[in-house]
Amino acid sequence: MLLLAVPFLLFLLITWQVLADGPLLRLDERLSDALVRPDRASELLSDLGNVETAVPVLALALAVTAWRLRATGVDRWWLPAAAGAAAMVLVPVLVAPLKAWTDRPGTPPSPATGYFPSGHTATATVAYGTATLLLLPLLGSPAVRRCLVALCALLILGASYGLVRRGYHWPLDVVGSWCLSMILLLAFSATVARYGQRAPQHEE
Repeated sequence: MLLLAVPFLLFLLITWQVLADGPLLRLDERLSDALVRPDRASELLSDLGNVETAVPVLALALAVTAWRLRATGVDRWWLPAAAGAAAMVLVPVLVAPLKAWTDRPGTPPSPATGYFPSGHTATATVAYGTATLLLLPLLGSPAVRRCLVALCALLILGASYGLVRRGYHWPLDVVGSWCLSMILLLAFSATVARYGQRAPQHEE
């Protein structure tokens, strides 16, 4: 519960600052001014958060996980994949209303609003994070598992950096999405740990 409380409280704090136009937003704007330097590299990195890029990666991990667990006779073999898909579906379900509610203006010169939290960041974090959590138990080598975790972190950080560097989002938009995504990932992990991947029960 403590792990869940930290990102939840941090998300509440950031959301409050956005709604109240608090002092964190002044710091956020100065940090954005220092970081924004649109270029081709930042554009490509921001694309890692596109639905067309991130969701197929998760879909592949869902399919591989379901196939492997079913082939090994694991009870409720379908649950990890179903929970992973549900976590991804919850991203737009949660992000869209939050964007409408906070109505945060975009970075200059964008006249649009509804930038908090970052949907692209949440898409990248949940898609790559869930895919990693699904695949880790299937990998036997500790070195391969470490490489997978490192790749996941690079993809998420790359997408987040690209979004800020390109000027698509304020830094706090990204941090808020990290917090929201962490809640979804922790809920996914808890669901799988409690209900999924149990050995089948045999009658004697």
